[in-house]
Amino acid sequence: MKRPALPVCLLLAALLVPGGAARAQGAFPAKTVRIIIPFSPGGTNDILGRLLAPKLGEALGQQVVVDNRPGGNTVIASQALLAAERDGHTLLLPGNSHVLVPHLSKAALPFHSINDFAPVVTLARTGLMLVVNPALPAASVQEFIALAKTRPGALNSAAPGGSLNQLATEMFNSLAGVKLVHIPYKGAAPAVADVMGGQAQLSFQTPATVLGNVKAGRLRALAISGETPLSDPRVPTFAQAGLPGMDVGLWFGLLAAAGTPRAAVERIHAEVARILATADFRDKVAAQGLEPFVATPEQYGAMLRADHEKFARIIKAAGILPE
Repeated sequence: MKRPALPVCLLLAALLVPGGAARAQGAFPAKTVRIIIPFSPGGTNDILGRLLAPKLGEALGQQVVVDNRPGGNTVIASQALLAAERDGHTLLLPGNSHVLVPHLSKAALPFHSINDFAPVVTLARTGLMLVVNPALPAASVQEFIALAKTRPGALNSAAPGGSLNQLATEMFNSLAGVKLVHIPYKGAAPAVADVMGGQAQLSFQTPATVLGNVKAGRLRALAISGETPLSDPRVPTFAQAGLPGMDVGLWFGLLAAAGTPRAAVERIHAEVARILATADFRDKVAAQGLEPFVATPEQYGAMLRADHEKFARIIKAAGILPE
C-alpha cells in the first residue's frame, strides 16, 4: 500500500490528538471583537471604549468596534451580550452600576447580574461630580442645599436610569434633607445637554463627561464624591464642602458572558493590562478625570459582589423605592 503524503499524515495526527482540532478551530481572536456600551455616545463608558478599541485591536490583530446599546436601564446592552456567541468576541463595558440595576428595578431582570457574567478586567475609576446650570443661584454645595430646600420637587436631576448617577441623586436627597427629582435619560450626553439648556437644573456625572463644559463655563461644578479632590481647587470633595457621606464612586471594566472560554478571558485581560501600563494610554485616561487601574478577573468578581451588597444597604437605608 502506498503511504499517504506528508500533509495528510500531519492532518490525521492533529485529528487524533485530543482537543487538537478544537484548538485549531477555536483560536482567539478569529474575527472582529465587539465592545457593547450600555449608554448613548458621549458618556464615560463610551469615551473609555473608544480610547481602548484601537489599542486593543492592534494588540489582538483584529478589528475592535464599539456598539452603543442604550436604554432599559442598561438591560438592553446586557441582553445583547448574553445573546451573542460566548467565545470572547463580544464584551460589555459597564460600570459598577451593573450590579445596582437589580435594586432599582421593580421588574425581575431576565438574567442574574453576577452569575450570568464573566469578569474580564477593570479599566478605570472616578468620583461623581455635582454640576448645575450656571444660571442657578448657587455657587457652593451649601448654597445649593439652601436653594433646594426652598424648591422641594422643583429641581430636576438628569441622569441615566438605573445608574450610580441616579443613586447619587437619592443619596444627596437623604443626606441633605432635600427633594431633587430624578429624570431618567438613555445616556450622560443627553442628560448633560439638557442641564446646559435649562431643561434640567443639575446632574451627577463623571469628570470625563462634564469637565470640558465646566471649563468652558457652560456648567458649574460644585463638588466631587470620594476622598481625593480634582487638581482644580475650585472643585472640593463633598466632605470638604460640608456634606460627608457622599462616597459613591464609579469604576468601569469589561465583562464577558458566563461560559466564555478562560483562554479568551485571559488573553483580553493580559492585553488590556499591557495597554493600561503604557504612559500614553494612562495619560489619555487621566485627562478624562479617570484613574486607570487593573484588577484580575477574580478581584473584579469580588468587587461586583461587594458593590451588589453595598448598594442594597444604601438603598434600604435611604428608603429608595424601585421604579
